[in-house]
Amino acid sequence: MNSTVKIFCKNLNRYLEVEGGSSLIDIYNSVKEEIQIYPICARVNNKNEGLGYVIYGPKQVEFLDRYSPSGTRVYVRSLCMVLYKAVKNLYPSLRLRMQHSVSRGYFCTLSGDNFTITPEVVKAIKDEMQLIIDTNIPFRRHEKLTTDVIELFRNQGLNDKVNLLETSKNLYTTYYTLGETADSYYSALAPSTGVLKDFDLQPYQHGMLLLAFNADTKSGAQTPIEQKKMFDAFTTYTSFNKIIGVDDVGALNKVVLNKEVSMLINVVEALHFKVFSDIAAEIVRRNRDRGAKIVLVSGPSSSGKTTSTKRLAIQLMTNLVTPKMISLDNYFVNRVNTPLDENGDYDYESLYALDLQQFNADLEALLRGEEVALPTYNFELGERQYKGNTLRLDESDVLIIEGIHGLNPELTANIPDNQKFKIYVSALTTLTIDDHNWVPTSDNRLLRRIIRDYKYRGVSATETIRRWASVRAGEEKWIFPYQEYADATVNSSLLFELGVMKDYVEPVLRSVPHNVPEYAEAIRLRTFLDYFVPISEHQVPSTSLLREFLGGSSFHY
Repeated sequence: MNSTVKIFCKNLNRYLEVEGGSSLIDIYNSVKEEIQIYPICARVNNKNEGLGYVIYGPKQVEFLDRYSPSGTRVYVRSLCMVLYKAVKNLYPSLRLRMQHSVSRGYFCTLSGDNFTITPEVVKAIKDEMQLIIDTNIPFRRHEKLTTDVIELFRNQGLNDKVNLLETSKNLYTTYYTLGETADSYYSALAPSTGVLKDFDLQPYQHGMLLLAFNADTKSGAQTPIEQKKMFDAFTTYTSFNKIIGVDDVGALNKVVLNKEVSMLINVVEALHFKVFSDIAAEIVRRNRDRGAKIVLVSGPSSSGKTTSTKRLAIQLMTNLVTPKMISLDNYFVNRVNTPLDENGDYDYESLYALDLQQFNADLEALLRGEEVALPTYNFELGERQYKGNTLRLDESDVLIIEGIHGLNPELTANIPDNQKFKIYVSALTTLTIDDHNWVPTSDNRLLRRIIRDYKYRGVSATETIRRWASVRAGEEKWIFPYQEYADATVNSSLLFELGVMKDYVEPVLRSVPHNVPEYAEAIRLRTFLDYFVPISEHQVPSTSLLREFLGGSSFHY
C-alpha cells in the first residue's frame, strides 16, 4: 500500500494529503467541487506537466485550465495530434505539415502524389476529428530509448522526426500515442480527446486552417480574420526554405554537422539584403510618382525594427535618396498627461502617450518644405523640451519614422496616404521543429529579448519573462490590428538564428530559479532549444540583423 504524501495546492492555497502514486487527475477529482476551473494540465514545482503525472513525494501543484497560456498550448498541441490521426485514418499516404500561425489559426498543408485539398477533403477530415473527440480516446505518454523511437517513426513514415532525433544527443525520447498512432511533441498533451470540444477546420489558401477555442466568448471555435499580407510573407519564406532544402530543425542540424552552415548563412543574409533593396527601390518609385516622402516602420518588440531601419537607410542612399530620422519618443506628452493603464500605471505603450497634434503639425510643415524645431524628451524629468534641434526636408530627402504605432492611421491622420509608405517588421519564423511542431514567432522574439535585456539592460530572464505577458497584451492592442495596412512586410527572422542564440540564451534561462512561476516558461524554452545543434556566432556577419541582439554589429544603436 502506498504511503500518503502532502502536496500544496495553489488553487486552494492549502496542503492536501494524497496517496503516493496518485495522478494529478486523481487528485483533481478528489477536490474538484472546491476548484472553480476544469484543468487541462498542471504546474508541478513550477514545471508544466500533463494530468497523467504521478505524485510520489511532496510537491507544489497548480491546476491550469485551457485559458491559461500553458493550457492553451496543451489544447492546441492536442488538437494537432487529433488532426494528424484523422489524416492518417483517411489518407495514410499523405504528409501533414503544421507550418505556422496566421489569421487566428494554424495553417497546415497535405502533400502527396497529385493530391489537391478541396472543401470536401477538409470536411471529411473535420468529421473524422469530431469522431475521435467524441470517442474520448486517451493520449498516452511513453518514454523509450531514442533509437527505438526512431524506428517507430521510420515505420510510420515520419522522416522529419527521424532526421530530428538522429541529430539529437538524447538517450531517451518522449512520445505519445492516440490509439495506434504515435507522434511527438515537446511538452504535455491533454488527458484525452474529449476535452477538445471547441475547434474548427476550414479550407484556407492552398491548405487548411486549424482553429482552437474562442477565448473571448468562452465557447465555440475561434473566428478567422483576413491576414493576406502576413500569409504572403510567410509563403515567400517557406518557398525559400524549400528551395535551399532547410525547412525544419533536423535539416538545419544536418547542415551544421556537415559543416555547410557558412553557405547557408550567406544565402539567408543575401535574401535579407534583397528584401531591403527591393523596398528601397519601391519607396523611391512611390516618392517619384506619388510624393511619398514619409516612411513609417512598425513592428512588435524585438522584431528588429531598429536594424531594419538602418539597413533600409543604406539602401535608400544607394538609390540617391537621403534618409532623415525622427524619433517618436521625443513626442511623448509630459508625464503628468500620460494615460494610465488598468492598473493605474503610466501607459507608455498607448498611442495617446504621444502628442499627436504636435507630431502631425510638424509633419505637415516638413512636407511643405518648412524648417521645423524638433523636440527632445527628457525622460528623467518627464518633460518635452526644445534645445535648438531643427529639420528640413530637401527634394531628395525621405523621412523615416520608427515606432510601434507607425501603421496606426491615427498617428498620421493629417497626412495624405499617398505621401506615406508603411513597413511592418516581424520575426515570422518559418523553420519548424518537425512536421507537427512549429516555432511560434513570439517565442523567437522572446528569446531575442531575453538576450538583449540581459546583455545590454541588466535585466534577468526571470524579469523579462514576467513582463512578456504585458508586452504581448500591448502588441495585441496597439500593433497587430494594423499589420495588414503595411505597404511592405519585412520578415526579420533568420533561418539559422535559433541555432546561434542557443549557446547565448541557455545559460541565461538556466539562471531562472526553480521557486518562481517563470521557471515553467524557462524550462519550456530550454526544452525546444535542446533540439538545435549550436551554431558559432563567429560566422554571422556584423551587418546581420541578429547582431542587434547578440552584439558585434557594425551599426550604432
